[in-house]
Amino acid sequence: MFDSLSDRLTQTLKGMSGKARLTEDNVGGALRDVRVALLEADVALNVVREFIDRVKMRALGQAVGAELNPGQAFVKIVHEELVHVMGDANDALNLATTPPAVVLMAGLQGAGKTTTVAKLALFLKEREKKKVAVVSADVYRPAAIEQLETLAGEVDAYFIPSTAQEEPAAIARRAVEEAKTQFADVLLVDTAGRQAIDQEMMAEIQALQQQLMPVETLFVVDAMTGQDAANTAKAFNDALTLTGVVLAKADGDARGGAALSVRAITGKPIKFIGMGEKVDALEPFHPDRLASRILGMGDVLTLIEEAERKVDKRQAQKLARKIQRGKKFDLEDFREQLKQMANMGGVGSMVDKLPGMGQLPANAQAQLDDGLFVKMGVIIDSMTPHERRFPDVINGSRKQRIARGSGTQVPDVNRLLKQHKQMQKMMKKVTRKGGMEKMMRGMQAMQGGQAPRPRGRR
Repeated sequence: MFDSLSDRLTQTLKGMSGKARLTEDNVGGALRDVRVALLEADVALNVVREFIDRVKMRALGQAVGAELNPGQAFVKIVHEELVHVMGDANDALNLATTPPAVVLMAGLQGAGKTTTVAKLALFLKEREKKKVAVVSADVYRPAAIEQLETLAGEVDAYFIPSTAQEEPAAIARRAVEEAKTQFADVLLVDTAGRQAIDQEMMAEIQALQQQLMPVETLFVVDAMTGQDAANTAKAFNDALTLTGVVLAKADGDARGGAALSVRAITGKPIKFIGMGEKVDALEPFHPDRLASRILGMGDVLTLIEEAERKVDKRQAQKLARKIQRGKKFDLEDFREQLKQMANMGGVGSMVDKLPGMGQLPANAQAQLDDGLFVKMGVIIDSMTPHERRFPDVINGSRKQRIARGSGTQVPDVNRLLKQHKQMQKMMKKVTRKGGMEKMMRGMQAMQGGQAPRPRGRR
């Protein structure tokens, strides 16, 4: 997401970083590039105009502090204004009501609404520790109810059955009662996809909202539709009382216009962002973190949170103890690290959140391909248990056998063994006393924040 916008903005701001002072000429030149970058990203024209005016006013009217040079001050202003455009801070769901808290999901046909219902159910279950019930009031789309039932099974949410012969109002009324009997904390109500111009369908969802009085009404919108997403969200907001927006399919949007337009046009916060097809690919929308990603500063906080959730802590502690006892980091350990990386969404997802990685040369970025890591796993799987534990025994004939078994070439095996040696040295340094803590502090410093305190220490 934001690939083209990030490339354009980081190049423009890099040119400003060495300026001795901010003048109308150099600020004006930089802002012309920023304007073009935002328009190419399909950000709404009025949003671009207001953004440029605010940055210009602040840049030319601000006294630069001693801790920043003028170029850094300009980058800071652009970052703060990007955050402001997208909503200043994360706006969490308000579930403070007598259970079940009803969340009504609205959206256009094909926006990914039903999948988002499942993602949100999993998010609430795993991160908020809520018991979630789901129901489909979509009696129009063939197999809509069956799709939600299948997804509910995947995320272990309580599914309330419905049929295409029922009225949506009757389904909703029964679902609330059943959610109460099941002691569900939250009831997610999936509705039929509709077009903003379809007055009959809009009247139906208006009636559902009046009947259910939901604590949250979320509009699910396809991020790939750019500023049209913001305009559609506004049309729905005019008909319904929306409390927030979910940007679906954001991983497929290289431009990012929707994220930068929705809040400004609708006045409603973006609460979640969908970053993939898997049911766990839903993130709370943090404007400050996303602005940092757009400007190539990375997003270390989200990376740390993902590691907290997805990395097998027992396996990590076991590996740390092993190396601290003086044992070597072998290929079985390497294979386990590749699995953990895949659990976190692959190397592409991680690189997107590391500061400065977007500025790597194209040939270096090409090497950070998830396909290469999959190949490495296949090569390791083609070795015997003895070879994985003692890589030094792998001679020429063994390399040929491993290459044949993995469908690769001997140079691929050699490359893997070399990378393993490099990883072995790094792991030894990291697991020394305080090594991991120092590494995380360094990453946080690049982000401009505070390093998290190690658990167990106050």
